[in-house]
Amino acid sequence: MKIHKCENKQIFVEIPLTTQSGKTRVKIRNSFYEYGLPTATRQIPFSQKHYIEWQIGYDVDKNDKEKLALSTLEQSEFIGANGKTKALYELSEYLYYFTQWGIITESEITNLLTFLQNIKDNEYLDSRSDLQILRSHPVSKNILGVEFYESQVKYPLLVHKFNHFDVLVEIIIKEKQRAVGVQPMLYVCFPITELYCNPALLGRVAESKECGLLILDSKDKCFLLETFKIFGMLSKNHNYDVCEIVKIIKVNINNLTSCKKQG
Repeated sequence: MKIHKCENKQIFVEIPLTTQSGKTRVKIRNSFYEYGLPTATRQIPFSQKHYIEWQIGYDVDKNDKEKLALSTLEQSEFIGANGKTKALYELSEYLYYFTQWGIITESEITNLLTFLQNIKDNEYLDSRSDLQILRSHPVSKNILGVEFYESQVKYPLLVHKFNHFDVLVEIIIKEKQRAVGVQPMLYVCFPITELYCNPALLGRVAESKECGLLILDSKDKCFLLETFKIFGMLSKNHNYDVCEIVKIIKVNINNLTSCKKQG
């Protein structure tokens, strides 16, 4: 998601409200214990049950010029674990600016890097024996005269709650789509009431191609640090990438870079 603007040490992030196929989705559920379902925001009025599910990222491939243009830090650069040249994006941008503004201190960045560098190989979420995909023994099941074998597949789901507002990080561990092994997938979830819209969202449907603004400020410092820490716990590759990003931020703490306004 692109940064709309930075102002008074606040970051304004545009969140689409009418798309259900991108990195963000509007879903509905009664509590975080339930499985959220996508909802038609152009037809069903927003309520307290609506929330945003955001597959947030932290970098962008510099060869993808269209996506690179969404970053306010296009000139930043590091080589990712996959060998691609990348720039800071989304979560990394927010961490970068919070550090530049003094909201996050150099000591906190150093402590974050130390934590990430001390994670052992068998402690990553994709390597833990207690976080495995489970498949039940198949049993025979006849449906309309056709014989099937039924089994249940259970995917590990981890939920981390933050204290200051109703935000969750959800991690689901699934099979890799194009390779052997498993991959933890991280989503940030928050109620639609956290978005700034005029008029307010509750009780109405979304306008065509409408976006809400998520405003990040000093109250969100722990959210950024903790989410970065959790990203570094997902896998060895994730850990390598976020360590490289934190090193960039640490080196540039005293090198002020303004947050440019996106179109």
